[in-house]
Amino acid sequence: MPTTDPDAPLSPHSSPSIFNWILGFLLVGMAWGLTTPFMRRAAANAPTIAHPSVEDPKNSWIWRKVLGVFWGIVDTVRRPSYAVPFLLNVTGSVWFFLLIGKAELSLTVPITNSLAFLFTVVGEWWAEGKVISRDTWIGMTLVLAGIALCVQSKSI
Repeated sequence: MPTTDPDAPLSPHSSPSIFNWILGFLLVGMAWGLTTPFMRRAAANAPTIAHPSVEDPKNSWIWRKVLGVFWGIVDTVRRPSYAVPFLLNVTGSVWFFLLIGKAELSLTVPITNSLAFLFTVVGEWWAEGKVISRDTWIGMTLVLAGIALCVQSKSI
């Protein structure tokens, strides 16, 4: 009968491979970084929809503001051009919390946030056609070097 002792040592096969860690970090970075420019574009291009309750003078100023925020969120999230990238972004957050439960925190946070920055630059190029300048390429290279240094320092 197998043991269910929580203090029993884990088998060598229970730890994910380095490929799985890299894939996890990349997926989180992509989910956070690539979706941000698409969400920004969708929010900026959102049409203004009139809601009579927001303009009704019978409602208090605070209630009109609350309704304005509520309808602004509802109208934005209703559109697939915003909702799909938003759901992918939130999925990245779920993957991140799964990663920090298993990986070393001092590596997971800087790696995923750095990769999110890199993928945001790529996403801006893809979604908005922004040109990636030479200085940005240098910065992205330095970020990758920093990630490599973090990983190398933990493996010694």
